[in-house]
Amino acid sequence: MDERVLEALARDRTIDITTTGAKGGGPQRIEIWTWMADGVVYLTGSPGRRDWYANLKANPEFTLHVKRGLQLDLPARARTIEDPAERRDVLTRVLGGSYDLEAWVAGSPLVEVEFS
Repeated sequence: MDERVLEALARDRTIDITTTGAKGGGPQRIEIWTWMADGVVYLTGSPGRRDWYANLKANPEFTLHVKRGLQLDLPARARTIEDPAERRDVLTRVLGGSYDLEAWVAGSPLVEVEFS
């Protein structure tokens, strides 16, 4: 991954993603935050069901839109993280101590972004 892109995502975590709908198959664009740890980009959110996560589980190819700074549309693939030990490790690194880790491990969507 280009260092300029990682720096842009570290500066401003607010991005958009365009996924393919799990049910209807059409494009779905939403605003979301990126989370970074050790040069790896993740998508997650507070515990609960999320349509974007269902879309990525059904169709892992998506577009990540950097909206500020570089303003890029990057093809990407989502690797869902469902193993509890890996979830705990990743969420510990991205969240720090400012969230209820156990609730996030148990019920938050979590994907690693793999850039094409």
